[in-house]
Amino acid sequence: MSLIEHRLPGAKSLERLRSQPLVWHLLLGVLAAAVLYLLTSSVSFYDNTIIAEIAWYAIAIAGLSVLTGGSGQISLGHGAFMAVGAYGAGLMMEHFRLPLVVPILVGIAAAALLGTVVGLPATRLRGPYLAGVTLALALAVQDLPTKFSSLFNGDSGIIVNQATPPGGVNPQRWLAWISLLAAILTMVVLANFMKSRFGRALKAVRDDDIAAQAAGLNPNRMRVLAFAVSAAAAGLAGGLEALWGGIVSPNSFSLFLSIQLLAGMVIGGAGTLIGAWWGALALVYVPQWTNSITSHLSSASTVTANLQNAVFGVLIIVIMMAAPSGIQGWLRAGYRRLRRRPSSLASALSPPLDLSSTSTPPERTSP
Repeated sequence: MSLIEHRLPGAKSLERLRSQPLVWHLLLGVLAAAVLYLLTSSVSFYDNTIIAEIAWYAIAIAGLSVLTGGSGQISLGHGAFMAVGAYGAGLMMEHFRLPLVVPILVGIAAAALLGTVVGLPATRLRGPYLAGVTLALALAVQDLPTKFSSLFNGDSGIIVNQATPPGGVNPQRWLAWISLLAAILTMVVLANFMKSRFGRALKAVRDDDIAAQAAGLNPNRMRVLAFAVSAAAAGLAGGLEALWGGIVSPNSFSLFLSIQLLAGMVIGGAGTLIGAWWGALALVYVPQWTNSITSHLSSASTVTANLQNAVFGVLIIVIMMAAPSGIQGWLRAGYRRLRRRPSSLASALSPPLDLSSTSTPPERTSP
């Protein structure tokens, strides 16, 4: 802590609280929930749907950030994990009348199982080879609903029986509350996971797997665990999207979605959970801005789609050049520079030295 932080009241108590990750993350989660509740209660119903979309994008990007930033593995197929979570939850909602949490948990479990299966080749593949496997997964999962149309209803998709909001609450606001609650719980769980011994083991394997193995860790097990956790987060995001859209179709989980999630992680910063929110904001608002621009220009739909891709590409290039660690990494670096910079406030709080008066010890007189 800096000199100013030491002199502020309650600084030591705050530092002791931050040394307990579980309590600190729960406190931040409760604070974030209170702020977001006030936000959703004060904005329009349409804005609540946008907030819900931001929330489940942030969940998916956070899981991908743990995989890439925490274990150093690259995935181009996280849209496939979202699709598995969405179809798992959608099928449960279509055929059974269950509490909402049960279909969501089924989607999470299905995505985590697929992540475990995909994570097994990750124990032997690195870099572009692993990216190629996840890319093939994204393409394969996109075609499965059409090949098994009797189960997944082909391109038409599955109509999701949405649950009724309690007590006359507006459906859009209720959906925003569910999505934000799921996002906050996901962030708390992932933050504590990365602070636990499993998270430290993941970082050790990422930095040097040989040294980690010499220290008694199992790198292969850690890589599979990272894929399972990341896929579970993507499955939760997919289940929320199914609830949000009311329909699950293969067109919603194209290869472009996986690339978007990777771009959102790069924009926000790999390995940072707060950066997932920056990336989610970019994924939601950049298409809206480009659509607004093209609508004023009266452009064709193909121009609109290409403009979105071009804007995402330019945005990634600019951020990688200006802030290689993403928006959140750039903010952290700026905060560290401010803490290291000598402050006039710190000198004002320090007691001044009186150099004009020199006190000398009294001379001893002989008896």
